[in-house]
Amino acid sequence: MNTPADDSPKPPTYRRSAGSPRATARRRELLDRVTADLATNGLVDFSLRRAARAAGTTHKVLLYHFESADDLLTQAILELRERRIGNALTAMAAPELHTLADRVRAMWPILLSDKTGLRVLDQAIGLTMYDPARYATLGREASRQYLPTLLAICPPHWSEQRRLEVSWMILATLRGFLVEWLTSGDTTGTTAGLEALLRALEREESAES
Repeated sequence: MNTPADDSPKPPTYRRSAGSPRATARRRELLDRVTADLATNGLVDFSLRRAARAAGTTHKVLLYHFESADDLLTQAILELRERRIGNALTAMAAPELHTLADRVRAMWPILLSDKTGLRVLDQAIGLTMYDPARYATLGREASRQYLPTLLAICPPHWSEQRRLEVSWMILATLRGFLVEWLTSGDTTGTTAGLEALLRALEREESAES
């Protein structure tokens, strides 16, 4: 697997952004541009130079606002995940959805709709497994980002432990389905698996608390 090139100076020789309102706005602008490039072109062969071209600036400016190429890559991937989570939350907020199974069913097509963005996030998980010392944050943050959303859609009367168990089951299962769908294109298999997950959630909700 080709990993993103780490072509930033070591140690960094440029002073960090001090966090002023102007610097914060500029950092946001740069991150949005790099995130857009990542969503379109993926993260294979990602580098600080490529990011600078996408952002219309120089690598020195990027290193003023971000610690390194890896830091910029991580922030862009976190941003992509946040957008997907936001879209999923919108879908699950529909007033006609009352059960956990209904909400997960509504979330699934949203997760599938952005195939390019999904492929980037799948590549990020691959990086985590390929080089955990360097990219462990990408794997940890994936779960930290998604779990609060899943916990929030569980029935409020459930115990904290029960909500955590079911949320992890949903997260791990959907993640597996998405990887299978991306790598094999087997929509029949993933659809069948999703229906089995939904039935399991219906049984879980119908069980006595």
